[in-house]
Amino acid sequence: MPDETLLRFRQSIDNIDAALIHMLAERFKVTQAVGAYKAERSLPPADPTREEAQIARLRALAKQADLDPEFSEKFLRFIIDEVIRHHEKLQGAK
Repeated sequence: MPDETLLRFRQSIDNIDAALIHMLAERFKVTQAVGAYKAERSLPPADPTREEAQIARLRALAKQADLDPEFSEKFLRFIIDEVIRHHEKLQGAK
């Protein structure tokens, strides 16, 4: 017989994971539009100033949320790197 408490925890985790995936999908839809905009205007695929500001902002939010800021920065860096890769690909398709 499964542990009901553990099952409830796992269901909550599953729901949060699904929400994260949907939010990431929405974020990438917007960043794809940004990439297309940049490609049309011959803007660089990366914006290091914006990236650093975002990382600082999200590290502060992580601290407020009692989340490890190092983890949040690694997570955001992974996303930013993927977005830049997509933007570079759009630049090449121009």
